[in-house]
Amino acid sequence: MTTSADAGRRPGAALEMAARDAAVRALREDLAGYGDLTGRVFEGGGRATFVPRQDGVLSGTLPVVAAARELDDRLGVDFQRRDGDRFTAGERLGVVEGPLTSLFALERTALNFLGHLSGIATETARYVEAAAGTGATIAATRKTTPGLRALEKAAVEHGGGSGHRFGLFDAAMIKDNHIAAAGGIAAAVETVRERLGHMHLIEVETEGMAQVEEALTCGVQVIMLDNADLAHVREAVESIAGRAVVEVSGGVTLDRVRALAEVGVDIVSAGALITQAGWIDIGLDME
Repeated sequence: MTTSADAGRRPGAALEMAARDAAVRALREDLAGYGDLTGRVFEGGGRATFVPRQDGVLSGTLPVVAAARELDDRLGVDFQRRDGDRFTAGERLGVVEGPLTSLFALERTALNFLGHLSGIATETARYVEAAAGTGATIAATRKTTPGLRALEKAAVEHGGGSGHRFGLFDAAMIKDNHIAAAGGIAAAVETVRERLGHMHLIEVETEGMAQVEEALTCGVQVIMLDNADLAHVREAVESIAGRAVVEVSGGVTLDRVRALAEVGVDIVSAGALITQAGWIDIGLDME
């Protein structure tokens, strides 16, 4: 029987399905229908502990549990820490117990999920801490690993950030190429608005104050300041004056996030939460 200490924060069905799909793909990639040529020779059962080699924020327990379930229903996984919890090097995050053959087959897949996703959660937490007290929300972008978006977005949330829009389907974001194709912001907004349902927002990516003013005139709900320097962000925030949500994105780094947030923007989005996140070194140690 497989369990998880994350049960107190039940994930949605969509995230559970994404975790299972990712786990199935990962196991198929590693085992390729042949199994573990090394681990399959071991008989009996065993128990091993997930132990981090460095401090961090936990994420990835869901695909680990899913992978164990797919491999062998005799494998039991019990996490003492939940996704979103901070941990320190050397502490016990959880245990896996069951047939040695299956335990060894699970090891690398489980550690890959934990290391990668905890790395994203940990990096996000650094940005959130840097912007603390400003009122700005730290958000991810759609710069995600193909096939892992749901898990990576969840990892951002585990680190205290926001997932932003999940995909192209849940909000209309008019970007530079849309503007160029339509012949301007006003034309692009009008074209999109004609086909958009009343429940969906429109965000416009802008460069320079002329585009900010044009977006305001169109009555869009969110204005993004793309690759803007601090002086432009300050000027734009003062000009918008609460008439739209202000997001700043592009070139956002950990050493810049505080200054950008303090200017008064509502959202600071950064692809770096995912694309620049390092892995957290986590091991699985036999007891």
